[in-house]
Amino acid sequence: MPLALGNAASLAPAIARELQKIRLPIVDISAARLVPSLPWFETDDAAIAQMAFEHLRERGFRNFAFCGDRRFNWSTWRQEHFERAVRAEGGNCIPYEPAGSRAADHDETEEIARWIRKLPKPVGVMACYDLRGTQVLDACRRLAVPVPDEVAVVGADNDELLCELAHPPLSSVIPNTRRTGYEGAALLDTLMSGGKARGETHLIPPLGVATRQSTDVLAIEDQHVSRAVRFIREHACDGINVQDVLHAVPQSRRLLEARIRKLPGRTPHEEILRVQLHRVKQLLTETDLTLEAIAERTGFNHREYLSVVFRREISTPPSRYREQNR
Repeated sequence: MPLALGNAASLAPAIARELQKIRLPIVDISAARLVPSLPWFETDDAAIAQMAFEHLRERGFRNFAFCGDRRFNWSTWRQEHFERAVRAEGGNCIPYEPAGSRAADHDETEEIARWIRKLPKPVGVMACYDLRGTQVLDACRRLAVPVPDEVAVVGADNDELLCELAHPPLSSVIPNTRRTGYEGAALLDTLMSGGKARGETHLIPPLGVATRQSTDVLAIEDQHVSRAVRFIREHACDGINVQDVLHAVPQSRRLLEARIRKLPGRTPHEEILRVQLHRVKQLLTETDLTLEAIAERTGFNHREYLSVVFRREISTPPSRYREQNR
């Protein structure tokens, strides 16, 4: 009988040790990786943290914080990667550091509230997972701190029920758990057929960010830039160009581009293209629409042009991207 070592087994190191004695095909799909000799499939924590950081940075935040849960290895990994992403852009990340040990059922909302009170505002906060994200939102509500204007919060794992019931609804990084399970099962099938595998790590990147009210803000003081970026994000897939942005925000092109480069880090054209390609990736992953239909819905004139741009910017053809992320 083959085995897939999941989270329930990973909670008990003794069970993990016993599994190492069993002469059966085993694949580890846990988050903790207690048996390094086994092939391991897990969501890519570095990519999750990077995506959360970019999501907050694109909204204009320059102050960042991370609210983790030190009971879990993956929380520590996500924090390390998030802090690294912030530092790479010359910023500073303030982590949540509770005093002493805590029981699993301990409500840390009051401690989190004290931490939030001291954070520079406005601030973009990554929570290690969605439950922690809802605690951050609860703490903000206790303090009467406006979300997302003063504190924007993005979680991870996209537990849709938890995120939608949060107040306000919580934005969250979407892991590709289906692909993680599929690839783990595919390798297990190979092992059951006599194949061999070493203790290799297989990290599956996330699909994107489900944007909800907790980060639906532009923390940009320059009102011209804020209007321009918001116009682009609302209309990029309508086929707009830079001239349309200039009509919406009366500024000289050179001045507007100079101002935008200081904040989101892209020219208006680059920001339009970024929003378009983000939507293309969503449609490739979440729908069965043809490339012609996707091109039409995202403001590209022809599927051929979309293919050329997608391959140039994403370094893979749209068909291959769909195959890898479905």
